[in-house]
Amino acid sequence: MKQFVTLCVAAMMLAYGSAVAQTPYAGMQTRSIKALSDQQIADLRAGRGMGLALAAELNGYPGPSHLLELADRLGLSDAQRTSARDMFEAMKAETIPIGERLIAEEAALDRLFADHVLTPEKLSAATARIGLTQAELRAAHLKYHLSTAAMLEPSQIRQYSVMRGYDNGGSQQHRHHH
Repeated sequence: MKQFVTLCVAAMMLAYGSAVAQTPYAGMQTRSIKALSDQQIADLRAGRGMGLALAAELNGYPGPSHLLELADRLGLSDAQRTSARDMFEAMKAETIPIGERLIAEEAALDRLFADHVLTPEKLSAATARIGLTQAELRAAHLKYHLSTAAMLEPSQIRQYSVMRGYDNGGSQQHRHHH
């Protein structure tokens, strides 16, 4: 009987430990900004897209970063390479400050919660600012996908989509206006 009770207690402790370990937010309480991982902060500070331009990327509008990665295989001309590099640098110059602002806004919201000074009005204002900044950041990334596609030939866009694994060689329709 004593062994049975010991086994039951051990099983319950194991089950409890597993449940705690599976809590999706466990460990996030140590983040400097609770809503952003270290990787997200690094991506925002580097001007990386973080999936914000998937609507463009997956519909035949390459971004300058991935285009440059595939420049040799796509046979980009010198002019196209220069244009893509210029767009990539312009995109970073535009998106890094927006990303820094988003980090600061998320940190401010986090502080309001941490200090227990949040009111409905402060919450509304803080989340509205964050939403506008997120929209601005996404629009900036999408804009460069639009510009990148405009400088490519339809055959290059199709080839890019195949190389990236988005198209099997002809299933997507690409109707860009150059």
